[in-house]
Amino acid sequence: MFGKRGSEGFGKSAGGAGQAVAAPAAPSPAAAKPAGPEVFAEPLQDKNTPRQQMAPPPITPPAARKKPARTEHYYDTKSQVFSALIDTIDLSQLAKLDGESAREEIRDIVNDIITIKNFAMSISEQEELLEDICNDVLGYGPLEPLLARDDIADIMVNGSGQTFIEVAGKTIESEIRFRDNAQLLSICQRIVSQVGRRVDESSPICDARLPDGSRVNVIAPPLAIDGPALTIRKFKKDKLTLEQLVKFGSITAEGATLLQIIGRVRCNVVISGGTGSGKTTLLNCLTRYIDEDERIITCEDTAELQLQQPHVVRLETRPPNIEGEGEITMRDLVKNCLRMRPERIIVGEVRGPEVFDLLQAMNTGHDGSMGTIHANTPRECLSRMESMIAMGGFNLPAKTVREIISGSVDVIIQAARLRDGSRRITHVTEVIGMEGDVIVTQDLMRYEIEGEDANGRLIGRHMSTGIAKPNFWDRARYYNEERRLAIALDAMDQVAG
Repeated sequence: MFGKRGSEGFGKSAGGAGQAVAAPAAPSPAAAKPAGPEVFAEPLQDKNTPRQQMAPPPITPPAARKKPARTEHYYDTKSQVFSALIDTIDLSQLAKLDGESAREEIRDIVNDIITIKNFAMSISEQEELLEDICNDVLGYGPLEPLLARDDIADIMVNGSGQTFIEVAGKTIESEIRFRDNAQLLSICQRIVSQVGRRVDESSPICDARLPDGSRVNVIAPPLAIDGPALTIRKFKKDKLTLEQLVKFGSITAEGATLLQIIGRVRCNVVISGGTGSGKTTLLNCLTRYIDEDERIITCEDTAELQLQQPHVVRLETRPPNIEGEGEITMRDLVKNCLRMRPERIIVGEVRGPEVFDLLQAMNTGHDGSMGTIHANTPRECLSRMESMIAMGGFNLPAKTVREIISGSVDVIIQAARLRDGSRRITHVTEVIGMEGDVIVTQDLMRYEIEGEDANGRLIGRHMSTGIAKPNFWDRARYYNEERRLAIALDAMDQVAG
């Protein structure tokens, strides 16, 4: 159907090959799922066995990871088949088909190519090759198996020959590789073009997103010396909830109730934490408790938030074009939000002077606004906000800036990624006000590390600080939540006792 050279017969006699591929076959060591269970399939040495049993999923020892699942012969064969496919297929006609039909057409033509060129391959190797080439033409190539796995949190590609993944808080090397740096850059360009952005030598740094909201960063040569570096922060298909965070031990059930009330009664919240600590995930969890009749406007550099309410307006910044014009900054978006009759403004991540506009919004009737910021402690979070306002060129006395911060922010929630890979909510801190030139805060709850177990996992517990009547008590009463708040705080005290 799509062959340019009909005399070669590609794509016209695929029946026999297609049936052969579909026939049942014994599993082969080179079977598909390049980054899947095979990583852990080889028997481990005795000295490593106890370590592998400590914390699932087990980490593959270096000796097992260095052994490639695919040989150079496989990649040479794939390159020849792929080149023949590109010479044969009519991509303009292929683009008119839906994904499943296009995939079937490609499989038929590749089967014919393998038959005509007489490549010596087992049925399982042929099936693996078919899947890989379909992913190259229609999807994201070798990334597809990793994107399909829901247990992977991050994918880090360091050039065509090296890919790492994060599983259960630990970084391990994956077996996948790209044909060359040109293929990797082509896939990067395919990803960023879907959101109207570009990456090449003239614009080598780019932030983008996948259709499921996963965050993507690309840095290409000449800035990346060893080939394009691609980093994907994956979103889980099943959105996390506070109930699931309780099961994971990130917070106690009583602490989760406290966070629900904070989100429900329209406290102005800043979620603080380091890179990879789960700030955006926690922000998504809190937004589930916003009333459905509220108008919410989100501002993000790369759209990641997944709000479930019906009345949501999503805004995204825009980088400058190739002439250096047309940039829309986060500050532009936050300013424009104020003209859109928002009830809550949610800023995905505060990185610069836009923090001043967010604080102004919190102080001018947009209660319940939220944002995230990079900081390691609640006190450092306040200092960083003060620093970012100064970076924006606002010529204000330090005391005035602190008064604006203390009058705007109600609660700081601190998230952390601990050294064993676990993520914990370490502080729920109230901002009380000013005493002299100092912003006064009080912790409602904090996480204390008590040691580690034989498996290297940290042991700790969430502790109540004994405060029975937080500063937002009157706000909770206004929303008829004071009884539930009192019960949660009492339960936290009993657990601590």
